[in-house]
Amino acid sequence: MKKVINLVLTLTFAIGVSGAEYNILHYGAKADTTYLSTNAIQQAIDECSKAGGGKVLVPAGEYKTGSIFLKSNVNLHLEQGAILYGSTNLDDYTPVKSDYISLRTQTTTIQLIYADKAGNITIDGMGTIDGRGRAFKKLSWNDEGITRPHLIRFIQCHDVVVKDVSLRNSGCWMQHYLACDRLSIDGIKVFNRNNYNNDALDIDGCHNVIVRGMLADSDDDAITLKSTSPRLCENVRISDCVVSSHCNAIKLGTETNGGFRNIAISGIVVKPSEDQNEKFFGQWRGSSVISLEITDGGTMENVCVRDIVAQGTEAPIFVWLGNRARSYQEGKVINHVGTIKGVRIEGVTVYGAGNTGCSVVGMKGHPIEDVSISNIRIHHDGGVEKTITPPDDKEKEYPEATMLGILPAKGFFVRHTRNVAISDITITTVKPDQRPDIVYEDAE
Repeated sequence: MKKVINLVLTLTFAIGVSGAEYNILHYGAKADTTYLSTNAIQQAIDECSKAGGGKVLVPAGEYKTGSIFLKSNVNLHLEQGAILYGSTNLDDYTPVKSDYISLRTQTTTIQLIYADKAGNITIDGMGTIDGRGRAFKKLSWNDEGITRPHLIRFIQCHDVVVKDVSLRNSGCWMQHYLACDRLSIDGIKVFNRNNYNNDALDIDGCHNVIVRGMLADSDDDAITLKSTSPRLCENVRISDCVVSSHCNAIKLGTETNGGFRNIAISGIVVKPSEDQNEKFFGQWRGSSVISLEITDGGTMENVCVRDIVAQGTEAPIFVWLGNRARSYQEGKVINHVGTIKGVRIEGVTVYGAGNTGCSVVGMKGHPIEDVSISNIRIHHDGGVEKTITPPDDKEKEYPEATMLGILPAKGFFVRHTRNVAISDITITTVKPDQRPDIVYEDAE
C-alpha cells in the first residue's frame, strides 16, 4: 500500500509541475506603472521554463516592463484587466542579434517580447499588451525595430500560439514572426495607429500557419506575408478577420527573397478605421484590398484569395512582378527575376474605391502566368476620361498599388501576362467613365 501511495504522490507532483503557475507578483512585480517590473517578469518566465513549463500569470492590474524573453514551454497568460505597458525609455529595451539571416538593416533589434529558437510558447488571456509606441520618434529611414521597438518578435520558434489578447500601440510592426513553424493566431485584437510602419501582423518565411478571427486596425499594412530571407512563406491559412488599413489590407510582399506557396486567404472584411484623425502612411481610404507582389526574386505559386468584402481603398487589386532585387544580406546578389503563377482571386466586392483601377502587371519577357480573377464587383466615383497606358513599368521601384497612376481601365489593366483569365466582373461608377472595363497589353 505504501508503494501505491508513493506512486500516486509522484504522479500528482509531476502533473502539478507541468501545469504549475508562476504569478509575477510573487517575483516582485508591482501593479504600478511608475515601477519597472521587467526583472520580476523575466524571473518568473525563467523559473517556469527551467522547471519544465507552465503558466506565467499576469494578474489584473497595470504593469510597466522593458524587454522580456519568452522561453520554451511557457504560457504567458494575461488575466482580464491585466495590462502590460512597454516602457517609454529605450534604455529598458535589450538589443538582440539573431543568427538567422534576414534584412541587413534589422539583424539587431529591440522589442517588448522576444523569443528565438523557443518551442511550445503561448501568449493568451483577455488582457492587453500596450507598447506605448508613440513615445519613439522616427529618427531615420528603416529604423523600425532599431530605435522603435517591435511589440512581439519571434524568430525560428515552433508550436507558437497567440490567442485572445489585445495588442496595442507598437513602436513599429506589432508582431513579427520570422522563420517560425506551426504558428496559430486566434481571436486577437490589434490596434496599431500611433507611429510609422504600424503593421498589424507580419508572417515572414513561416511554415504551417493558421490565423483566424483577428480584429485589426492599423495605419500600415494589416495582414502581411513576407519573405525577408530565402525561406518560403508557405502552407498558410488566414480566415474570418475584420481589418482596417491606410495601406494594404492583405499583402504578400514587399520583401520576397524566398516567396510564397500554398496560401489560402478567405472571409476577410475590410472597413474604414474608426479613427480617421491621423495618418502616417498610405491613403485615407486605404491603398489596396489585395496586393500580391514579387519584387526581390522569389516565387509565388498556388495562392487563393476569396470572399473579400471591402469599403474604401484606392486601387482594390494589385498583382505585380518587378525586379527591385533587394538582397536579404550584404554581399548577396539577387541576379534573377522571380515568378508569379497559379493565383486565384474570386468573390471580391468593393464599395467606395478610388478611380485608380486594378492591375495585373508583369515584366517584358517575364510574364505573370496562370491567374484566374472572377466574380468581382467594384464601385467607384468614375468620371475619368480616356487615359493612355503607363509608359514605364517602374520595375525597379518599391511596389505600390498606385505606382502607375490612373490606369487606362476602370476595372483591370493587364500587361506582360500569359494565361490570365478575368471573368464575371462588374465595374459601376457614380459618374460616366470613358475607360473600358479591361485593357490588355502584351497579354497572351
